[in-house]
Amino acid sequence: MSPVRPDVKVVGRRNEAEDHSLRDFLTRAAQPFEWFEVGTPQADELLAKHGVLDTELPVLIDDGQAIAPATVAAVAASWGEGAPPSRSSYDIAIVGAGPAGLAAAVYAASDGLSTVVLEREVPGGQASHTSMIENFFGFPEGIGGAELARRAGRQAERFGAELVLLRGLANSRHDGVGCFELEVDGGHRIEAPLMIVAPGMEWRRLEVDGVHDLLGRGVYYGAGRSEATQCGGDDVIVIGAGNSAGQAVMNLGDSGARVTMLVRGDSLAKSMSAYLIERIEAHPGIEVRLRSEVDAVEAEDGLLVSVHVRDGDGKVARLPAKALFLCIGGQPCTGWAGETGVRVGPAGFILTGPDLIHEGMRPEEWPLERDPLALETSIPGLFAAGDVRHGAPRRVGGAVGDGAMAVALAHRVRETLPHHGEARRL
Repeated sequence: MSPVRPDVKVVGRRNEAEDHSLRDFLTRAAQPFEWFEVGTPQADELLAKHGVLDTELPVLIDDGQAIAPATVAAVAASWGEGAPPSRSSYDIAIVGAGPAGLAAAVYAASDGLSTVVLEREVPGGQASHTSMIENFFGFPEGIGGAELARRAGRQAERFGAELVLLRGLANSRHDGVGCFELEVDGGHRIEAPLMIVAPGMEWRRLEVDGVHDLLGRGVYYGAGRSEATQCGGDDVIVIGAGNSAGQAVMNLGDSGARVTMLVRGDSLAKSMSAYLIERIEAHPGIEVRLRSEVDAVEAEDGLLVSVHVRDGDGKVARLPAKALFLCIGGQPCTGWAGETGVRVGPAGFILTGPDLIHEGMRPEEWPLERDPLALETSIPGLFAAGDVRHGAPRRVGGAVGDGAMAVALAHRVRETLPHHGEARRL
């Protein structure tokens, strides 16, 4: 991971999708930056100073050097992110750099295993969208999700783990028991006898007409941490009832926004921590609407202007809104699992350990004379950790525990996996 830059400035447009992508990238990477809205005197002065008045936006200025246009790919390349794996084989490969994958990397690398982590985006997973995590062990004042991920990534690298960021797993093969052959985006190939999958979740989509067209132009998936400072004095709406949604409304409310929180159920207590509920109820800038959901969105000149909300009695109200934040839970990133031999449950979460045993019988394809270990999937040597695992607690602490435990279990099987069998897709 590249070090934090001391002086980053961005000139752009608040309501352009590409500009939002850059803000989101910087925020989730825990990279501080100063935003200048194009057309303001400060923005014009900054562009003129660096000779980029007529260039395509957004523009990022890093310690006096301008990157224009500052796409996520261009900034990542300038900062040395996205490099391919440096070697062809590792003791263990980890897919996903959320809390579970990063914890696994810290413990594997500190145990002396050559470790590679493959992550399609920036580290942190859904946790990197969270403005504040207050119930994670060891941080009594709380810590931002992106900051926690950056610290964990640097810690893993300090022990020798290699983080391959902005490159996902394109394809892989397994020889039955003992060797995973992985193809990384860009055509790079590596091997490892053990593997931990921790790809986490992706945001569940809101199936309402017009929402997709307004992404980055008033509609945002996630807690909107990169947008909070832009929303002071605005009417905004947050959909969701979990802790991430609770932290989002608090962050937006504390930034001066007028926040309406839409909750489909009849109580926040079913899915949110008590301390957050108490703060939300006491906040003068937050209104909670229970038994409510979005019926329609309304736009003018390509920007969100209002949201139509249907309550439990079927009545529809039109609420003004410059921003709509969708924190409506997620779906496990397991679309690859069904055709690979990795068993999943009805909801798509990966089955591991005891959940693979049915009426005392191991899976038919299981080749060993022992039961799958606690976090082991239906393929020996392949472990699942974090939110993607069936039965996992949806907490950062639970994900970190999964990652640490997966490494401990991997040690138990490391020397027992023979290298034989016909390769197959994974």
